[in-house]
This record gives sequence, C-alpha cells and structure tokens, in this order.
Amino acid sequence: MFSRLAAPAALVAVLVAASPARAGDRLTLDDAFARVAAFHPDLRLPALRGQARAAELDEAAQRPALRAGVEVENALGTGDYAGVDAAELTLSLASVLERGGKRDARIALAQGRIDALAPEREAARLDLLAETARRYLDVVGARHRRDLADADIAQRRRTVVAARQRFQAGASPESVVLTAQAALARAELDQRRATHMMDAARQHLAALWGEREPRFEPAADDALALPAIPDFDALATLLDRTPELVRFADERRIGEARLQLARSQAKADLDWQVGVRAFNDSDDAALVASVSMPLSGSRRAQPQIRAAQAELALLDIERESRGLSLYSTLVDAHGRYRVAQLEVLRLRDDILPALARAEAAAERAYRAGAISYLEWAQLQSERAALARQQLDTALDARRALIEIQRLTGEAFVQPAARTHTGASP
Repeated sequence: MFSRLAAPAALVAVLVAASPARAGDRLTLDDAFARVAAFHPDLRLPALRGQARAAELDEAAQRPALRAGVEVENALGTGDYAGVDAAELTLSLASVLERGGKRDARIALAQGRIDALAPEREAARLDLLAETARRYLDVVGARHRRDLADADIAQRRRTVVAARQRFQAGASPESVVLTAQAALARAELDQRRATHMMDAARQHLAALWGEREPRFEPAADDALALPAIPDFDALATLLDRTPELVRFADERRIGEARLQLARSQAKADLDWQVGVRAFNDSDDAALVASVSMPLSGSRRAQPQIRAAQAELALLDIERESRGLSLYSTLVDAHGRYRVAQLEVLRLRDDILPALARAEAAAERAYRAGAISYLEWAQLQSERAALARQQLDTALDARRALIEIQRLTGEAFVQPAARTHTGASP
C-alpha cells in the first residue's frame, strides 16, 4: 500500500492535489496519498533539516581560524617611556594546531547526522501514510455502514407493508404495525448516523492536505476483501529493515564519531603565534614566536569519553528494547488480522447466507400467517447485527493490516473483485 507512492510520481501528485475535490469526485487511497505527499508539512521538514545539517558539515570541516594581532608596549608612560619614542610595536599571526584528528572526527559526526536523516524521513513518511490509510478506512467504513443501513431500511419497509396488510385483513393487531414502524425509524436513524459519521471522517481525512470543505466520495472499496499475508516468521524477518530500527545503526555511527571526537580531546592542541616586533628607539625589528598548550588534557577529556561510551551502551539497550516492542506489536497485529480474517470468511460463507435464506423463508411464512411478526423481526435483527459485526471485524483486520504494513514497509495487494458478503437482500 505504502510503496505505491514512488518518488517519480511527485509531479503528478502535485498536479492531482492542486485543486480541491469537487462534489461527486471519487477519491482512491492512492489519491489521498498523493495529496498528503504534496501538501502535508511533515514531509517538507526533512529537506530543511538536510540543509541545516549540510551547513553543520561545512562548519565542521573548517580549520581553526587565523588571528591577526597588533600589540603596542612601552608607550604613553612616564619618564623615559613618555610618548611613543620608546614604544615597541608587534604585528603577529596566530592560530591553533589541532592534534588527535579532531577535524576528521567533527566531519564524521556531522556526516553521520546527515546520514541519519534518511531513516528518520522514511519513518515519518510511513507513519503519515499509515495515518492517511486509517482515516481513509474510516471513510470507507462509514460508507459501508450507510449501505448496511440502506439495506436494513428496505427490508424494514417491506416488513411495515406486510404488517399493515395483515392488520387490514384483521390477522394481526395494530401494535405489530407500530412495532414495525418503530424498527423502520430506528433503521433510518442508523442511516443518518452513518451519513454524519461519513461526513466527519471525510473532513478528518481531508484535513491532512488542508482541505476545509471536502465533497469527494471514496472510490469503490470492498472493506470485506482481506488479502492473504505471509506467515508471521516471514514478516518478522522484515522488521530489521524497518526505519525505526535502521535509525539505530546511524545513531550508533553518530555515537562512535562522538566517542572519537571525545578521545581526540585527550591530545592537547598547540596554540602558536609568530610576528615581527619593531623598536622605535632604535628603528630595529625582531622576530617573535610562541607556542603553548594546556596541561592535563588527557585527564580532562576522560569525562567526555566515559559519557560517549555510556551513550553507546545505552543505544544498544534502546535498540534491543525497541526491537522487542516492534516484535510484540507485529505479533499482536498479525494475530488480530488472522483471527478477524477467519471470522469474516466464516460469516461470509456460512452464517450470513444461512440467515439470509432463513429470513426469506420467515418472510414467506409471515405473509402466509404461519409465524408471528416477532419471529420474523428477530431474524431480521440478527442478520443486520451480524452484518454489522462482519463489517466491524473486517475494519479491525484492515487496521491491523495497516500496522503490519507500517512495521514491515511491505504492500499486500487486495483482490480487485468484490466479495459477496451475504449482507444485502
């Protein structure tokens, strides 16, 4: 699902998303992905972060700056040093000679931060696409609930007609007609509720690309069509490729670069200075030079070294903990999907078809006066409830599938043919 949004389609995505959806437009999940890719700010942040990290790399690659200095001595004093006749003027050039590979360590650290942007960007993309898929699924689910309510209304209307006919024939009391009308009103309420839920879900989805008044309709999507997925062991092997774990490899390289930079601090830098000193009283000049370095550099660097080593060890533990968490999430999602898939198929193939036949037989029997209204209405209610249960279970399976796709980065294609559900008369 997520891999469909390829980079070469970026221009097409912008063109597709350039104008708001018109009333009656059919929006597919890929259309939603394209609009999110074109407009959501979270997907524009990595480019700016990349520019900032590139600037940090340029800064890290710079060598210590040269410092030009001017120094005046023995001027504007008293006695022999009054005025500037005895003044000494020194022009100098100074800098720092870095030792221990500090510049290379800085460059490695900055480059590691740039490399770490790729898995961060991919993780953000997968999270955003998963959220888009969940919101799109809410729209599809609301539409299916409205369709179920429409089918229930049609059935309840037939029931009202049959009950009124029996009442007019004196075969049943008026209470049966009133009860059937109440059941119809309840079905109409369910329909209105589903319509409002669909409007809310549609606006929630369109908010991802900034559209305030969406009027699109979801494309034909059978929520009950659940694709086959690989076994759990096959999916578990894909976890190592997930950006949430890949980023730990980049963070480890950053940690190692930080440790190398801390170790390089153990070798003290040399401050050097060279210049020329002019003596006004004799009009002579002489070369001056100096070299200095801080003492106890190795001892002072030890706290930074220990901190960098501790961060590396902590990173390994965090990676292990995150791996266990992702594994547990995959176990839960895979189990939910398989159980829900089994339930949806059993309802589709066995339970709902049997109830549909039983409900049709009950209608004929009621019209013939062989059974009471209560028996027929009970079958209608049970069939409608199981149809809603089947839809809810299928939607839960689809949510689990989205989570599996987010974790593994794999797309599982759904069958194109619409599956017969047995939910409609």
